[in-house]
Amino acid sequence: MNFSDFEFHPTIAAAINKCGYTTPTAIQQQAMPHLLGGHDLLGLAQTGTGKTAAFVLPALQKLQQGPRKKVRAMILTPTRELAEQVHENIQQMAAGTGLRSCSIYGGVSKYGQIKKMQSGVEIIVACPGRLLDHLNGRSIDLSNVEMLILDEADQMFDKGFLPDIRRILKHVPQKRQSMVFSATMPVEIRHLAEEVLSEPVTVQVDHEKPAATISHVLYKVSQGRKTALLKNILQQKHMPTTLVFTRTKHKAKNLAKQLEKFGFRATSLQGNLSQNQRKLAMEGFKSGKFNILVATDIAARGIDVSGISHVVNYDVPDTVEAYTHRTGRTGRAEKTGEAFTFMTSDDGKIIQVVERTLGKKIRRETVADFDCGNDGSSSHRRSKAAGSPKGARRKPASARNKKNATRQRASSCDFGLKRVA
Repeated sequence: MNFSDFEFHPTIAAAINKCGYTTPTAIQQQAMPHLLGGHDLLGLAQTGTGKTAAFVLPALQKLQQGPRKKVRAMILTPTRELAEQVHENIQQMAAGTGLRSCSIYGGVSKYGQIKKMQSGVEIIVACPGRLLDHLNGRSIDLSNVEMLILDEADQMFDKGFLPDIRRILKHVPQKRQSMVFSATMPVEIRHLAEEVLSEPVTVQVDHEKPAATISHVLYKVSQGRKTALLKNILQQKHMPTTLVFTRTKHKAKNLAKQLEKFGFRATSLQGNLSQNQRKLAMEGFKSGKFNILVATDIAARGIDVSGISHVVNYDVPDTVEAYTHRTGRTGRAEKTGEAFTFMTSDDGKIIQVVERTLGKKIRRETVADFDCGNDGSSSHRRSKAAGSPKGARRKPASARNKKNATRQRASSCDFGLKRVA
């Protein structure tokens, strides 16, 4: 199957060709016929499988007919980065159609958004909070909405947006085509889908498993040695475009600064940045000015940079769903990618769950001269700090040296990139 089989309007077909799309992805093949037929749809697919085009192209096809300069399609996203990314994708796919899109999110002035909407747009891509601000200020009219799309619905739940979404739904017509797209399906999202959708078709494409195009590698490491390990791996391996995930925004900021001091082209994307700073970080990562981006889970929503070669879980995520979202930033559009995870002694349980989801053990890799023990300190330093019991006799030097040699051989955390099956 190729895109010509869908018989899109010639202008849309020309834009598809210009974007370089040839063969539809699995989610596009399964979802677009139903959406073009006017059905509501629940789409379950991993990040990076082409979900955006799966709903944007049918929307553009429908919008070719009917009135202009009225908001007729509304796409809700959890973050401003994702809203901007979807908006940019619409601009590419709508080139030559005369259809216009506007992105709406916080962190920037409302007035530029109001001016854009007053000039007449058919599509809005919005974050729920700022959209509610516009609704409360009566600066937007949603009474003509024909298509409602919830993108990354599971992440909107994680960010606490479900009450806002329910308030927004009161402003759109009951008679409409609705779509809910999500990489995972918690119970709460299932309930929301039941509220939003009417007799939906469900399309599911391995939504719980990371993509098969990604190879997974595990490094056992102590918490205090993670940065040294990351530095070593970045120096030893060819990692042209790398996305590093940390658990907190403070850690993301500090890690990026450390990597910069080491001579790497690194920047961070985290919640303390202004919208302009976030935009500069994203644009720098896309253009290649920075080849390492350190981010938190929330800040990373909407990162859609083609050709990310590696994802590094500097901190292990709390859930399998988060692991799927993170690693889905590489291996996109059927390209290959690698996901490295730094595992401490506290991460064993979640790694076991991830491995059950993958259906296989994650390959272990070690690096020479690197102690992955409990906290990065040697037994010798611990015993010295604790002190020896009074009157205790030390072992002869020959016995101590023999014991140390045995301990070094037993250590599996060497830094020289030995592959362990």
